[in-house]
Amino acid sequence: MTVLVLTEEYDPTADRVVQELTRRDVPVFRCDTAWFPGSLMVDARLDGEAWSGVLRTPHRVAAMCDLRSAWYRSPSPFSFPAGMSGPERQHAAWEAKFGLGGVLASLPALWVNHPSRESDACYKPRQLAMAAWCGLAVPQTLVTNDPLAVRRFGERLDGSVVVKMLGSNAITESGGTKVCYTHPLTEADLSDLSGVDVTTHLFQERLVDKAYEVRLTVVGDALFAAVVEASTEAGRADWRADLGSLRYRGRGAGASR
Repeated sequence: MTVLVLTEEYDPTADRVVQELTRRDVPVFRCDTAWFPGSLMVDARLDGEAWSGVLRTPHRVAAMCDLRSAWYRSPSPFSFPAGMSGPERQHAAWEAKFGLGGVLASLPALWVNHPSRESDACYKPRQLAMAAWCGLAVPQTLVTNDPLAVRRFGERLDGSVVVKMLGSNAITESGGTKVCYTHPLTEADLSDLSGVDVTTHLFQERLVDKAYEVRLTVVGDALFAAVVEASTEAGRADWRADLGSLRYRGRGAGASR
């Protein structure tokens, strides 16, 4: 039985997992959706209630009936021939998403995580609501495009507020990439909220006494936790802002829920 790994071509984390699976004699079929349609082909037939057929690259073939589990890591967008027009490319992308993507999403395999669940988890407001539903303490949070609502929120919290990105924290323009990390708001920020009205923003109570952060991975009933500690103010506000200041510790790896 084969493990399907869907990720981009350069992925050191996936490399290590594939190496470990290989060491354990577990067959692996690794591919990137960017290989479709140039070097990744799908041949799928509906056989009763399940899809059968193969995924094929120039070097490997995987039978769909042999795929016991799938790791949806970080696959890239489909890549189509340069000669296609814009409308053709858009049409082909939609067909590939609902065709290849639909077949893969229908496989009766153990997914980590299923693409549909990954899509749901992209919504930070949903994440926060789910965390509260699970009994976790969630900082006071505001999602708004109303500057007056932001000021009232800041007054209620005595100005101890941060702003976070709801989606990607990177913007590419003028040939470069600009990154926006979690930003503690100053009095000047709260007095000049121009631009807030053009889209939604996420404002949250600032946790000034945070000791560390935890990244928890759950696979079935096993929990794998990593403690992330920062030694600088920038790193404590947003660990991505100062990677050199971080220290990591394992905490209860593999423990049962």
